[in-house]
Amino acid sequence: QVQLVESGGGLVQAGGSLILSCTASGRAFGDYAMAWYRQFPGKEREFVGSISWSGALQYYGDSVKGRFTISRDNAKNTLYLQMPNLKPEDTAVYYCASDDRLRRNGAITSPKHWGQGTQVTVSS
Repeated sequence: QVQLVESGGGLVQAGGSLILSCTASGRAFGDYAMAWYRQFPGKEREFVGSISWSGALQYYGDSVKGRFTISRDNAKNTLYLQMPNLKPEDTAVYYCASDDRLRRNGAITSPKHWGQGTQVTVSS
């Protein structure tokens, strides 16, 4: 079965940066698009970004567009989210996600697989 494990979250001051990682197992990582979502307390999960199976195409949510960068290393079965210039409003639990569509080029909007999440806290 597909397993997604996030790491890299933590506490950082406003203006600081973090890089989240997600390691995938259970199937051929390079054949599937990947995505990051985040969830604020008491709210629905919000789309952060998605990357195509090859890494050639990236999509971002409006709240992070121009700040965060999603990337992947298919040789390492790992997805990344670079988060520079963090703001207190970025505080959330960040989830790695994927679906079952083979070699998707579009963004993942209805994930089927989720990681356990990693907490990001940005202090002001």
